Amino acid sequence: MTELLANDTARIALLILLFLAVAAVTFGIVLTLRERDEVRRRLSSGSTPSMDQDGIVPGAGLRVHDARGAWIALVSAIEKAGVPLVDTKDATLRSRLVAAGYSQEHAPRVYSLIRLITVIGFPLAAIGFLWANGSSPSLTKIYLTGMIAALAGLYLPSLWIRARADRRQRDIINGFPDALDLMLVCVEAGLGLEAAFSRVGMEMTRSHPLLAEQLGSVVLELRAGRSQEDALRRMADRAGADEIRAFATLLIQSNKLGSSIAQTLRVYASEMRERRRMRAEEKAHRLPVLLSVPLVTCMLPVMIGVLMLPAVIRTIRTVIPAITR
Repeated sequence: MTELLANDTARIALLILLFLAVAAVTFGIVLTLRERDEVRRRLSSGSTPSMDQDGIVPGAGLRVHDARGAWIALVSAIEKAGVPLVDTKDATLRSRLVAAGYSQEHAPRVYSLIRLITVIGFPLAAIGFLWANGSSPSLTKIYLTGMIAALAGLYLPSLWIRARADRRQRDIINGFPDALDLMLVCVEAGLGLEAAFSRVGMEMTRSHPLLAEQLGSVVLELRAGRSQEDALRRMADRAGADEIRAFATLLIQSNKLGSSIAQTLRVYASEMRERRRMRAEEKAHRLPVLLSVPLVTCMLPVMIGVLMLPAVIRTIRTVIPAITR
């Protein structure tokens, strides 16, 4: 009866952890979709979002703003209690978070708070699961379990940020050749660089919302009075992709030297299309190698068994009667 109760407790704890994980993932997906819908709406309307009396843009948008939410209140309460959440490598951390899409001012503090929660919460949850399972672990087992869980809690947020940054860069790079083609058409039609960025951003809101967000940020900065060189370099830093950085450098040099922007865009767009085609071919050539792993581990033993089984059965039927005689 005690073992059954312990197993039921372990099942309940596991179900609670699973429910919390599913709820967290669903909450993140809902927030991401809401932000993308807001970006699409603002780019489609072509209007600048209004600001309130405190200088804060209501809702999620293209500008960096201080969100007033539960995370900010929690971070502020913890810092008022005397626990600093600012990382010593704040500049590097901020660049990583911006590349992952978290460009708010409070993002480094929230990231540090999440790492603190995971470092403390994972070992407690792991040790609690061991006790709830009905076993009496030794001190060495508790120490090793807590250490592994703490390391997982320390590095999982960093891995999440890196994976999200890589996924964002991949999405931006995949849509960049199409944006260059549209920008070339706009420039050849007589539009300026700011108007071309605005038009391409509105056209690519549905197909490539991340790239449209980057272009929209450049348009907003240019309208706010920032220089073209500074706005382009900030776009390259936010995107974190070498292709975007090279594109910004080309536009800056073309503007300084007085060369044709249309010709620069035509050459660079052709190069970007060729790179995208080469990336697609590289992935296609990798498929046979990747498929060989499940083929060898799953299908090959079954095929060998099917081919060898009749011979084994015939050998057994022939050898066993001869031995028993």
